[in-house]
Amino acid sequence: MELPLSRDEPQWPKLIGAAAAGGLASLIVARNFFPEEKKVRHRVHAHYAAGDDVFVRTMGQLLGPPLLEGNKVTQLENGDRIFPAMLAAIRSAKRTITFENFLFREGEISDAFAEALGERARAGVKVHFLQDAMGCDAVHGRAIRHMKEAGVKVQIFRFVHLLTFNYRTHRKLLVIDGTVGFIGGTGIADDWKGDGRTHGLWRDTHYKVEGPAVAQIQTAFMDNWVETRAELLHGDDYFPKLEHAGGTTCQAFKSSAGEGSDSARLMLLISIAAARKHIRIANAYFIPDELCMVTLLEALQRGIKIEIITPGPDIDAQVVRAVGKTRWKRLLEAGARFYEYQPGRFHCKYLLVDDVWASVGSANLDNRSMSLNEEANLNILDPKFVTEHGRVFEEDKSHSREITLSDWHERPWREKIKGRLGYVFRQQM
Repeated sequence: MELPLSRDEPQWPKLIGAAAAGGLASLIVARNFFPEEKKVRHRVHAHYAAGDDVFVRTMGQLLGPPLLEGNKVTQLENGDRIFPAMLAAIRSAKRTITFENFLFREGEISDAFAEALGERARAGVKVHFLQDAMGCDAVHGRAIRHMKEAGVKVQIFRFVHLLTFNYRTHRKLLVIDGTVGFIGGTGIADDWKGDGRTHGLWRDTHYKVEGPAVAQIQTAFMDNWVETRAELLHGDDYFPKLEHAGGTTCQAFKSSAGEGSDSARLMLLISIAAARKHIRIANAYFIPDELCMVTLLEALQRGIKIEIITPGPDIDAQVVRAVGKTRWKRLLEAGARFYEYQPGRFHCKYLLVDDVWASVGSANLDNRSMSLNEEANLNILDPKFVTEHGRVFEEDKSHSREITLSDWHERPWREKIKGRLGYVFRQQM
């Protein structure tokens, strides 16, 4: 017969265990959902214009790497152009390939990339593939397995890491032989196939870079490769001498939840504050924080023309869209013009300022990109490039529906309620 425990038996071991478990749970929640880093909260005023010498020095010093002359940047629109260019570059590799990616879904496109990377690895090229855990639907699937068997060094970013599982790498970086780089917002998935005008498929942009700025893209990759694998990749195979390839001045910078976590937000705030004529924003998830809102409103008060393209009804995150639209009223009242892309899913992330400055890459205009994710963007100081990109903006706008203040007030009640309820969780969007 089992005797009952004595009332006098000490309970402190259980209490200590319960307290420790509760403390650990609190630590995990706090570490993942309440970032400790201080953010800029005071208004940002720029007594210089985008493109001025002071602007260029400021961006170079605050964001880290300097703006470098002598680059060539080729804009690639949608999967029909993006994937062939990236795959051709991979197949041309002679020494090294470094590839960092967020979304990777098994299908025809992921198989093509796995085959191309595997073939180069079997040919003796040193291939390094860093894939985010949350963005991959098959960490142990056939494509990843094929790459590993072929000799590709595959590393999964924060696969099991309780203290930082909410911090993802959202970077999309590919560097070939240290001389050609790709940066942008495109995922490796069949959802990105096509011309950007098909329901259910993504409209997106990616950028091929040649010249000195490629080394900065490589450095952004190395940042997370060292963190994840603790392996330093260096030397001429990864950082060769880079000659001038064109007439574009640009800068590739990284932003992360640790060091430099505010970089993408600082870039955005300064760019808006330094605008003197025109701001054009194309962004998949537009949920500006209060300081960004104030900075945009002050730009409108200065007479700056602001146009913003966001996704229309065809989107993978309806709650995010609804929450984002709760931020539109003050901007619409102040004169900003909003457009919702109609033919397909809009995933572009580019900012154009005064026909002289552009920022493109992986960062969305939301808290997740500005404070939580590992991001990488390419800043471009080149009137010709920005003018050409402006034509892309106008093309996107031609396939969009303008949303007026009246339209905003008359949006469905379900969308309004969804936006208000979801706004509580905006820090995670």
